[in-house]
Amino acid sequence: MNDKTVIHVIDDDQGMRDSLAFLLDVNGFKAQVYESADAFLRQIDLNSARCVISDIRMPGMNGIELVKRLKGEGAPCVVILITGHGDVSLAVEAMKAGAADFIEKPFDDSVLLEAIRSALNARTDTQAEDAARKEAEAVLADLSPRERDVLQGLVAGKINKVIAHDLKISPRTVEVYRANLMAKTGARSMSELMRIAMAAGL
Repeated sequence: MNDKTVIHVIDDDQGMRDSLAFLLDVNGFKAQVYESADAFLRQIDLNSARCVISDIRMPGMNGIELVKRLKGEGAPCVVILITGHGDVSLAVEAMKAGAADFIEKPFDDSVLLEAIRSALNARTDTQAEDAARKEAEAVLADLSPRERDVLQGLVAGKINKVIAHDLKISPRTVEVYRANLMAKTGARSMSELMRIAMAAGL
């Protein structure tokens, strides 16, 4: 990988932009920052961009709309979204639209850097996608039917109360199933669990 790969950072919070730019610069990347998705689209040649890091919630065009715009125009860049607590369902929607990954705030620097490197190095060929799907399916193989039902509800962006109503169980029981899902899959966060589920095609 080129040590000076340009990473485009989009966030309406100047403190976050400055922090991310510093992190990227000291780790061998070149950061270019923008205060909005609209500013990014005005200033950049989409065919030259390799990697974009964007907040989900921003004034004007949000992160999901940006992903859809980039994919719609056939831009070759990968997009990593930064999401606040409670935005997981939005992040899942964005991944379905074509985002490469999403990172929940607050996050360790190492998590973001690994996401960037993985996204830049990811192969998009069918063989790699098949391997990823089989690996995710193997991780989910030990789930009970009810655990799988709860997981599908989470992927759909439903809150515990709605999942409980749909499955005719108590919200507390849903919490137990969620804990089981984390334990059985080895997921360290809800975002990681969502990535496994989506890779398996749920």
